[in-house]
Amino acid sequence: MPPRHVVPHDDLYARLEVAPDASFETIEIAWRALLKRHHPDIAGAEALDLAKRINVAHDWLSDPELRARYDRETEVRAPRDRTRYAATTRWGTAPDQRPAPRRRPIVADPAESLRRFLDRVRRLDRDELDRLSVAETSSIAFVASIRRFLTPERLTTLDSLEEQVRARLDATAWANGPTRDAILAAAHEIVLGDFLDEHLAEPFRGRARDRLVRGWEAAIDQPRYGPNAGVVRRFVARAAELTADDLHTMVRASGRGRIGQDPWPRGLDPEEDEGLRVSSALAARDATVAARGPLLGLDGPTATRATRLLARTAHVFVLRHGFTVDEFAALIAPWRAATGDPGTGRAADPPPGPTVRRR
Repeated sequence: MPPRHVVPHDDLYARLEVAPDASFETIEIAWRALLKRHHPDIAGAEALDLAKRINVAHDWLSDPELRARYDRETEVRAPRDRTRYAATTRWGTAPDQRPAPRRRPIVADPAESLRRFLDRVRRLDRDELDRLSVAETSSIAFVASIRRFLTPERLTTLDSLEEQVRARLDATAWANGPTRDAILAAAHEIVLGDFLDEHLAEPFRGRARDRLVRGWEAAIDQPRYGPNAGVVRRFVARAAELTADDLHTMVRASGRGRIGQDPWPRGLDPEEDEGLRVSSALAARDATVAARGPLLGLDGPTATRATRLLARTAHVFVLRHGFTVDEFAALIAPWRAATGDPGTGRAADPPPGPTVRRR
């Protein structure tokens, strides 16, 4: 049996100058940046002990099992939800729990790339802005966690981004937090790309890039409702015609059981298919807004269930191509009971057989 490591007495998070909820990417950047600053070849022989302590902190905090043990056995307590955060967010998930990243494309001239990006921001249309408003974003906290390791010149460029983006958006779009953050995150990838290349090895680097540009790429040059936009548009239009009686019928047809999480077809995953997740969220939002009038006329529990059913049905319409006919029919059964709509935009049932071929 291998020897059990002795838990260090140091505050390892303080040693790396990071917070107890720091992501794996932040820990890697802090380790490399601090080691460069305090390496004996640069800072002199007196820095050798500090460099060793920095390496020990990295060894413990970059290993999920050692980090969990350190948190348990020392007085350096992470926030209560750090374990949950680490298990459920892309910034916090251990590297061996995440899918392989896409490699960052080579950028010959970051300044020109930023100029073209900002020009594209100026030309965002309504559908793209709406998609950005429901995109997943969390990069602002990540960038804030590594600011202390950036040069003054890079910080100046980073700080100017906000004003440059703001100048290219109307006031309403800028005031929308998710929209603003998704755009800034993509801009951060352009400005910080070479720094992240230098301080993050794979798989950290590819995953950091994916996280920074995730919202932007899911929103730009995409149909409002994804690959089934035509069918979803008809669904939203029909939702606007619903009556309170229709919603009551829909609720009754759903039974009394709990409405579970929105289902994803085999082969599709919300973690990997952000574009489809955005389409689903936007369709759900549009459908419930379209039916707002009759929803307001229902009692509280009925309105809550009807709203949830509309959102779930919108999700199923967006992912219609991934479900078999039987799966799709079962999932929209409450909707069909209320409207007679089989989900094709026509009065007739869809032809038999799966909507997608599976091998």
